[in-house]
Amino acid sequence: MKPPALSDLNAFVLVARHRSFQRAANELGVSRSALSHAMRSLESQLNARLLHRTTRSVSLTQHGAALLQRLQPLLNELDDVLDATRLGAQTLSGTLRINANEGGARWLLQHVVEGFLHTHPHVTLDLVTEGRLVDIVAEGFDAGVRLAEAVPQDMIAVPFGGPIRFIAIASPGYLSQAGTPQTPQDLHQHRCICQRLPGGKRYRWEFMDHHKPLLVDVPGNLCLDNSALMVEAAVKSLGIAFVPEPYARQAIAQGDAVWVLESWCPPIEGLCLYYSSHRQIPATLQAFITALREAG
Repeated sequence: MKPPALSDLNAFVLVARHRSFQRAANELGVSRSALSHAMRSLESQLNARLLHRTTRSVSLTQHGAALLQRLQPLLNELDDVLDATRLGAQTLSGTLRINANEGGARWLLQHVVEGFLHTHPHVTLDLVTEGRLVDIVAEGFDAGVRLAEAVPQDMIAVPFGGPIRFIAIASPGYLSQAGTPQTPQDLHQHRCICQRLPGGKRYRWEFMDHHKPLLVDVPGNLCLDNSALMVEAAVKSLGIAFVPEPYARQAIAQGDAVWVLESWCPPIEGLCLYYSSHRQIPATLQAFITALREAG
């Protein structure tokens, strides 16, 4: 038997969504009678009644509800495939504005930006870095980049880069003089390089104690707001710093810093690119997401 036409399946989804033949017909640009005929033809091909019709309302039958539940994701996936094909075939232009924290911007520059701009040379990428978490919609950004835990719940998030750790580090010289902390509570007996958050508060270091969060308000007479500077300060034996692991890798590899309290620093969800779920996604952003996913 000949399978149903894709146009009829799309029409069924619109009728089911609007619960109205007239509104669905208006969206499709066809007459109500033509749409009703298409639905009867679809029911005949599937040998199942999909819609309850009255003069005032339209509702789904049990078969119609089951079809809609399985059909909608397939049609959405098909739309994504077609959009990706269109993106590959057209020349994109315009400005793509992304607000990111410093670590996210560094990762994008290392893994995504060069290839994206090479593929789409007519796109201008405006990558703004700042510590504060902004309202990307209100401030005119197409997307934002933050740790997963900081992404607002009403946003669509695209994870990238894998899990990340925040780690405590100190120089060998500092540890030989002050000793090595064995638990996070031991930090109260040490000099710590504190972090000042964008809102002005000092960041409380976050550890895990048998899968339970443990927050420590560490002491210290030096406060910084930049992870790279915090690593430099730790290397200079000014105290213990708590930074994202990528910032400390080189110093650890060169022997300039030592990772302490390692068992208390498990990986957490890493970075996400996020954007509004209430706005149509721009073609430039869709292309950037594709490049981001290809980069891992």
